[in-house]
Amino acid sequence: MIYIPILILMGISLFNMAKIGYLNPYYASYFEKQTIWFILGFIVMGIILLIKPRFLFRFSKYIYGINVILLILVLFFGKTINGSRAWFSFHFFSFQPSELMKFSLTLYLSDVVRKIKKHDFKSELKVILKAGFITLIPSLFVFLEPDTGAIIIYILIMLGVIMAFKVNKKWYLVFGLSVILFSGGFIYLYYFNKDLLIKIMGTSFFYRIDRIMTFVNNDSFQLDRALIAIGTSGIFSKHKYTYIPEAPTDFIVALSISNFGIISFIIILLAFLGLDAYFLKKFFRERKKSLKLFDAGFLMMFVFAQIENIGMNLGILPIIGLPLPFVSYGGTNIVVYFMFLGILASKSENF
Repeated sequence: MIYIPILILMGISLFNMAKIGYLNPYYASYFEKQTIWFILGFIVMGIILLIKPRFLFRFSKYIYGINVILLILVLFFGKTINGSRAWFSFHFFSFQPSELMKFSLTLYLSDVVRKIKKHDFKSELKVILKAGFITLIPSLFVFLEPDTGAIIIYILIMLGVIMAFKVNKKWYLVFGLSVILFSGGFIYLYYFNKDLLIKIMGTSFFYRIDRIMTFVNNDSFQLDRALIAIGTSGIFSKHKYTYIPEAPTDFIVALSISNFGIISFIIILLAFLGLDAYFLKKFFRERKKSLKLFDAGFLMMFVFAQIENIGMNLGILPIIGLPLPFVSYGGTNIVVYFMFLGILASKSENF
């Protein structure tokens, strides 16, 4: 059952929010807020199942367009948090359009690519150019916020959809060479001409990239605190609270180990392995083209978010600010994953 591991992850999340709220007054309201977001997530998933997801695919162009407009508006009217102007903040809640774009982009890309039937050079080039352009638009606006993690996710969603279309392997070689050239140019500028790189990227985005590069130099206060919390924890418990910056969001794994011991990390891993196996099995068995493309985009995003978040908590991957699905604190992120579930839990007859 798909819902059992999700409920396990939700339970771990709520236990962590309750405990950190008890230990640190700053997080006192997180348990209640997280509970509300989970309830809202189930309601949104139910609505998607009720209206039948094929209508979302039919209007995916407009959903995507509205989301792009929101990304533009947030640059002017959004609230700045941790150096990013990425949130619309209201009296009772806030939401992040860049998170919502993960769903909108996957939906629209799947609908656009499914309409291309042939697999010759011209058709495959058309798929790549269309998918690239559709992904580039929100990426540019998110670049201005800036939000490094979201841009990486958008690119991975696009790659997942293109791979599910089954383009010729030569395109992967072209993509690989492009990544190598871009990475080489960036590394050269970062180490030998930072002034030019700042002019190109802007100060705020450069700061975020610089924070990622501290991983290479092993220089991160957040990571140090997370590793201390993990290293001083036992199998089942920890005797002393260790402060970790952004613990309920980016460093939820370290927080969970600190709160409930290494056993909680093992449970998290097993729950995600169950979900990954379910979604992978669903992808290979899916016969409906639009759903198969959607599944592929989601899988790329979902698996990467797990690997990246757990990896940065353990100090083996750079810190890019990606929450752990269904576990990290965060309203928009939670609701968006339930929106994905609304599509993934639907039967093919609903399309």
